[in-house]
Amino acid sequence: MDLVKLIDYLRDRQKTLIRISYVVLGLLVVFDALFLDKTKAHTWMEMLPGFWSVYGFVACVLIIILSKWYGHLGIMTREDYYDN
Repeated sequence: MDLVKLIDYLRDRQKTLIRISYVVLGLLVVFDALFLDKTKAHTWMEMLPGFWSVYGFVACVLIIILSKWYGHLGIMTREDYYDN
């Protein structure tokens, strides 16, 4: 299966893929809350269930937002920029 077929397959089943992703995220938070040792945490926040999942998600969102802002700030130009 080549990459284009895989992308088309996933795009056709987008709602199912999103639901599966939510279930996996929930299972990871439950696993974190029940099975991981938090006795050697450095801060009180690390003892919260799912802290690193939320931290990673927020970090990704911030990276995307800052990258878009930086791109619109000056990296992206008009299509006819070099024609003038």
